[in-house]
Amino acid sequence: MARLSRALEALTGDAGTSSFDPCDATGPGAVLLLARDGAGTVIGCGAYRPLSDDGGERVAEIKRMYAEQGCGAALLAALEERARGIDGYRAVRLSTRRVNQRAVAFYERHGYRECAPYGRYVGRAQSICMAKTL
Repeated sequence: MARLSRALEALTGDAGTSSFDPCDATGPGAVLLLARDGAGTVIGCGAYRPLSDDGGERVAEIKRMYAEQGCGAALLAALEERARGIDGYRAVRLSTRRVNQRAVAFYERHGYRECAPYGRYVGRAQSICMAKTL
């Protein structure tokens, strides 16, 4: 997560740590996954936490996605599979900075579409909120 914070700070001027506490990934319906290379070195991370449970549609929020060495697609797929299969979520949402075009394009390639801002992102023009039905 420190590598992610440094990368975000360089790109956006904000490390992104104010919107996520690692404890958010330890409660019911939450997870933090790590990706490792063949030598066991951590090369990526991603988390989700409960966002809402509106009328039976359980929604998770993806947080702190970071990937090196091309592991992003596999890491995102693992998060989505676990969210759907183990924790029973029907949709996922996330927010990233508009300036982070690499991240926006990555999520679009994986079926995410822009959605209405939610929570702390309402009224923040620099953020783009995205969602995917699982």
